[in-house]
Amino acid sequence: MEKTIIKDKLTRPLRDLRISVIDRCNFRCQYCMPADQFGPDFEFLPRSALLTYEEIVRAANIFVQLGVEKIRLTGGEPLLRRDLPTLVEKLAQIDGLADLALTTNGVLLPKLAWELKKAGLQRVNISLDSLDDKLFGKINGRGVAIGPVLAGIEAAKQAGLRIKINMVVKKGLNESEIIPMAKYCKANGLELRYIEFMDVGSTNGWKMDDVVTKRQIYELLEQHFELEPVTPAYYGEVAKLYRYKDQNINVGFITSVSESFCSSCTRARLSANGQIFTCLFNGNGHDIRNFMRNGATDEQLSERISTIWNGRDDRYSDERTAGVNNDRKKIEMSYIGG
Repeated sequence: MEKTIIKDKLTRPLRDLRISVIDRCNFRCQYCMPADQFGPDFEFLPRSALLTYEEIVRAANIFVQLGVEKIRLTGGEPLLRRDLPTLVEKLAQIDGLADLALTTNGVLLPKLAWELKKAGLQRVNISLDSLDDKLFGKINGRGVAIGPVLAGIEAAKQAGLRIKINMVVKKGLNESEIIPMAKYCKANGLELRYIEFMDVGSTNGWKMDDVVTKRQIYELLEQHFELEPVTPAYYGEVAKLYRYKDQNINVGFITSVSESFCSSCTRARLSANGQIFTCLFNGNGHDIRNFMRNGATDEQLSERISTIWNGRDDRYSDERTAGVNNDRKKIEMSYIGG
């Protein structure tokens, strides 16, 4: 399929699309959906507000025509969305889509991994912030031990899905787990991504003092492992990758706080209720749900998406690094995924 490559004001192409399929989650992780903010009375989106699978597939087709090569399904917890393999199967059939992935806490993978793989899912990013049951239960806000997540990892392995493990590191909370997580993932042939605690949204109580930087994590890893840098595989690759010298397994860092990568960001995000967000830190969404439901043609939808991307000039992390006082409204991570 011949694509029309669109670029934003900083000449960044549109290559990656994160699609949130639901705003609910079965965890209450402190850095994403803290329990004191998302309690029993919190009002989530009604079903009628969510994009239907047909609407998601229609939008995804247009995005791919405009240059998107990779789609990742997110949430909330995407596996809570009923009949998700049905959506995966439809997305996997889009001509020109090279990579289809999903981010999950892994708890529901034992039930769904085989079905998702059969439907066409290629890989999963599984969140695991500690190997200590008590600490992990504290982090996820539900007291869930690591067993269900480890079972999900094993289910994904058995199904033949490629796996990456995501670990958000927060100072004073789980730095002690940096080395145990590295040893566990290395021993089990899993690629681990350390993610700096980010100031996404306004409910997670972010402070710069709580950030454990890539440099600090790397220096700690160097005390236990020999690492060598890995050349980025493509333009816009987010993770800074290294390889264990004695084993062909990568370990990566998502450094949006200490080493921003705005200049090569190629990601758009589509929320569960059909809002396009051009930056993880920009709370100004652009509606396409009502646009579609009001009878827009594919040509009109393509033009709207192109206009949104062409007008994009987001570089929040660069501005934070430069000390720019940016008090823009932010969207919660649970609303649009990572």
